[in-house]
Amino acid sequence: MSYKKLYLNPKKDESLRRRHPWIFSGAIHHAEGSPEEGEIVKVYDAENHFLAVGHCQIGSIAVRILSFEDEEIDLDFWKKRFMQALQLRKQLGFIDHPINNTYRLIHGEGDCMPGLIVDVYAGTAVMQTHTPGMHLVRMELAEALKETLGSQLHNIYYKSEATLPFKAGLDAEDGYLYGGTDVSNIVIENGMKFHVDWVSGQKTGFFIDQRDNRRLLENYAKDRDVLNMFCYTGGFSCFAMRGGAHTVHSVDTSSKVIALTDENVALNFPDDCRHRSFSEDAFKYLEKMGAVYDLIVLDPPAFAKHRNVLRNALQGYKKLNTLAFAKIKQGGLLFTFSCSQVVTKEQFRLTVFSAAAQAKRNVRILHQLTQAADHPINIYHPEGEYIKGLVLYVD
Repeated sequence: MSYKKLYLNPKKDESLRRRHPWIFSGAIHHAEGSPEEGEIVKVYDAENHFLAVGHCQIGSIAVRILSFEDEEIDLDFWKKRFMQALQLRKQLGFIDHPINNTYRLIHGEGDCMPGLIVDVYAGTAVMQTHTPGMHLVRMELAEALKETLGSQLHNIYYKSEATLPFKAGLDAEDGYLYGGTDVSNIVIENGMKFHVDWVSGQKTGFFIDQRDNRRLLENYAKDRDVLNMFCYTGGFSCFAMRGGAHTVHSVDTSSKVIALTDENVALNFPDDCRHRSFSEDAFKYLEKMGAVYDLIVLDPPAFAKHRNVLRNALQGYKKLNTLAFAKIKQGGLLFTFSCSQVVTKEQFRLTVFSAAAQAKRNVRILHQLTQAADHPINIYHPEGEYIKGLVLYVD
């Protein structure tokens, strides 16, 4: 297939030669023809040397690289990428696992498929695109996914209405691309059952990326009074209860989310009076509560999705953690996270340090956390390390 060509300005090819998968609009000199949004283009340096092939789009990130080889992007290409991702998950032990049937199969740049997310919930794959290019080939991707997973796959649900650039005018509709009749929304994570709402829930329906961190919390929960702030599906709450927590309180602003948390707790711990849930603003709850918890989880949604709101986001993280430090019992543990991609590990750690100092508490770092291994980070794309977490011991 013949692709349109795009040429970079002189000396603007260094990052691409270091295999960074993005080309910013300022690096582009000109294009042959007028590539449409989502179209595949070949990229050349100022001396007409081939560099890469990728999806183009309007915006600051003008091209997302699919391959650094001069190759055709077709069904066989997608099948190869899916198979490489599947082989990695097999090595990680996520395929046919007796107590875990949910995992991330495709993690964007981490699996050399920028703009695409695929989460597998038992026999249902939830596909989410973030770029016009991936949206336009969604049916081809679905076909490659079916051929890769075979009999393990019963449904493919497409969920991209809220993730595609609205200016692209793609009119994406969520819905089943395959199957849709034999659907169960109960999945198993490390032996724990969860309802997953991929139709109206956040992201693809469940935060698989916190799997290892939930398991770690379970190991620390025994006999503690636990507060799970921004609880969403109640994952941390359930693992705290299995770990032997004395009490577990789940808090979220959304009453719908609280209902889902209650369903998941009841699914695993029917008639267990240790758990209570509250639909309330996190900051207000922390401000009015007493020093009743000795394990607090702060896992808020992304406070900053763009750099222009980074300063306000850091102030939000500081306020949130200061309140937690002020109220947590002596000898307590704080699991605190940021999932904002634009917030670096250093910025988050400095913000938490400032919060501890403001609350005048002695604090020690026990663990530094990141996303689960099925959310791999492309070594050439450090921006992919979006979860930053700390486990802190508070004197």
